[in-house]
Amino acid sequence: MAMETPGSPLEDQWREILSVHARTMCEIDRALHPHGLGASDFEVLDILASGAAAEPGEQCRVQNIAGRVHLSQSALSRLIGRLEKDGLVERTVCQEDRRGVWVALTEKGRDLYAEVLPLQRAALERVLNG
Repeated sequence: MAMETPGSPLEDQWREILSVHARTMCEIDRALHPHGLGASDFEVLDILASGAAAEPGEQCRVQNIAGRVHLSQSALSRLIGRLEKDGLVERTVCQEDRRGVWVALTEKGRDLYAEVLPLQRAALERVLNG
């Protein structure tokens, strides 16, 4: 396989992906800022609301969320700590594995998520289909 040279179509495609990602994150940040949230905060709330990182009938394990958001483990822990301080999520220690931590939306978190979901989706529409 030939090496791609600087300015190649592959590099241009990669730069475009980065650019679209940055524009999208900024637009989501702008839309959610009045509600005290950023794009990464929303991603965590979205994962928790969908239950996509949870076992059936369970809360989400932090390590399952980490596999779905593009944050380091420490950045995710700080973000979850902030969401917990704001009363949007609650953390509990897993009884089966004391090292594991469960995270769940609170009622306040579910309400805020429902309020900002249309704003996030509209931001995606503006950037990606605009």
